[in-house]
Amino acid sequence: MPMSTPARQVRWYNYWGWGSGDMLGAGAQAVVTGWLFYFFTTFCNLSPAEAGLILGLPRLLEAITCPLIGYVSDNLRHTWIGRRIGRRKIFLITTIPLLPSFALIFVAGHSFTYYLLTFIFFEFVYTMFLIPWETLAAEMTNDYRKKAKFAGARMIVAQSSAILASYLPTLIIGSLGGKDSPSTFLIMAAIFGAIFSLVVLLVVIFTWERPYTEAEKLVQPSPLDMKTALLIPVVMFRDLFSTLRIRAFRQHLSIYLGGYISQDIFNTAFPIFVVTVMMGATLIISQLLTTMYVAQLISVIIAINIVIRTGPVVAYRIAISFFTAGLLMFLAFYYLRPAAFVADLGALDGNILSALNPASSAFSPMLIFWLFVPILLAGLGRGTLNFVPWSVYNYLPDVDEAVTAKRREGIFAGVMTLVRKLAQSGAIILTGWIIDMGGYVSPAKGAAATTVQQTPEAIATITWLLVLGPILVMLAGLFASWRFRLNAQTHDVLIAEIDRFKAGDTTPPTPEARAIVEDLTGWRYEQLWGKNRLA
Repeated sequence: MPMSTPARQVRWYNYWGWGSGDMLGAGAQAVVTGWLFYFFTTFCNLSPAEAGLILGLPRLLEAITCPLIGYVSDNLRHTWIGRRIGRRKIFLITTIPLLPSFALIFVAGHSFTYYLLTFIFFEFVYTMFLIPWETLAAEMTNDYRKKAKFAGARMIVAQSSAILASYLPTLIIGSLGGKDSPSTFLIMAAIFGAIFSLVVLLVVIFTWERPYTEAEKLVQPSPLDMKTALLIPVVMFRDLFSTLRIRAFRQHLSIYLGGYISQDIFNTAFPIFVVTVMMGATLIISQLLTTMYVAQLISVIIAINIVIRTGPVVAYRIAISFFTAGLLMFLAFYYLRPAAFVADLGALDGNILSALNPASSAFSPMLIFWLFVPILLAGLGRGTLNFVPWSVYNYLPDVDEAVTAKRREGIFAGVMTLVRKLAQSGAIILTGWIIDMGGYVSPAKGAAATTVQQTPEAIATITWLLVLGPILVMLAGLFASWRFRLNAQTHDVLIAEIDRFKAGDTTPPTPEARAIVEDLTGWRYEQLWGKNRLA
C-alpha cells in the first residue's frame, strides 16, 4: 500500500520476493518457447506454419495492450486505486486467480482456433502481470548496485524456472509413464499454473511502490472528462514513441533484441533438430534443455559480478562468443554425424547422464562430447544474454528522468514488452514458416516424431536455421553494443545531475559530467529536465 514513508531498506527477501516474479515471467516463456511449438506439431496435428501463427499472432494484439497497461499503471498514481492499493499492484492482484488458465493451452485434440484463443487469453493475463511487475525494482531503489542485485535475483529465478520447465517432462514421465504423450505436457502446465499464482502473491507481499513525496500528497487527480478519455490513445502512443528519443534506450533495445531473438529462433528449432538430426525424443530434449538451463544459471551468477564491476558491454560480448561456439559445434555435428552416435544414444534408454558414468555399459566419451559440450557452451552464453538487458533496464527510467523530469517506469516496461513480443512474434512465425517450407513433415496424431522420415532438405533447413539465424541476430546486437556507455560510473554521474536539477541548479559542474549526460540521453544539456518536446 503506497504511503508517505522514508526510504525503505531493501532486504534480502525483497530481492528474492520481487525476483520470484520471473518464475512466471521467464517460466511461462521457457515452456512456451521450449515446448509449445513441439507440442503443437507433435501431438495436435498442426503444421509448423500453423504452430508459428498461434505463437506469433497474439503478440501482434499486444501492440495495443502493452503500452496501454504501461500508460494506465503510470497514470493511476494519484487516483484512489493508486493511493490505496497501488498503481502496479492492482494489476498483479487481478492476475492471481486467472493464471491457472495456462493449462488450457496444453489440452490435446482441439482445433487451431481453440489453441489460438486460449493462448491469446493467457498472453493478455501474462502481460497484465509482466509490465507492472517489471517497474517495481526501479521504484524500490535508485542505487546502481542494488538494481544490479535485483536483476541478478530475477535472472537466477528465471534460469531456475527454465530448469524446471525443461526437466518436468522427464520427472512426469518417470513418475507417471506416458512417454511421448500429450498428458505429460498438460500435467506440467497445470503445475506451472499453480506456481504462477503463488509467486505473484509473493511479489505483492514483498515489494513496494515509490513512496509519495510531500508535494505529491497534495496533488488532486483531475476528473476524467470525455475529451481527456478520447485523447488517451494519442497521449499513450506519443509517450510510447517518445522513449525512442532516448539514445541509451535505443541502444539498449538493439542489445536486448540481439540477445533474445537469437534465443527465440534457437528455442523453436532446437527440439526439431534433436528429433531429426540427433534422433532423440522428448526425454532427450528435456534433459538437454535442462543441462543448458543449468549452465545458464551458472552464467547468470558469474555475469552479476562482471556487470557490477565492468558494466554490461563486456559481459554481452563474452556471452555472444560462448553461444556462437555452441552453435558452430551443432553445425559440426550435422556434417560429421558420428557413425555410432545413434546406436549409443539408444543404449542410454532415455537417460543422458548414463553416458557420464564410467561404470555404466552406456559410458561413451563420444556421446559426452556431442551431447554436453555444445549445449553447455550455448547455455553459458545464453544465461548472460538473458541477464544483461534486464540489468540495464532498471537504469533507463533514470536516463529518461534527466530528459523529461518525470518517472515513467510503466511506459518503458510497456515498450520493452511490446518490442520484445512483436520481435518474438516475427521470429517464431518466420522460423515456423522456414521449417515448413524446408519440407518438415509433422507426425500423424498419436505417432512419435522420430517415426517420420524427414528429407535431407528438411534436415538441412532446420540445422542452418538453428545455427545461422541466432548468429546473424547476435551480430546486430554486437554492433550496437560498441557505443553503449551506461555503467556504474556513468550512472553515478547521471544521478548526481538529476539531484542537481531537482535542487534548481541547471549548470553542469564539469565538462565531463555534461558529456556523460549528453551521451546517455542523446540531448544537449540545455534541453534536459523538461526543456524539450518530450516533457
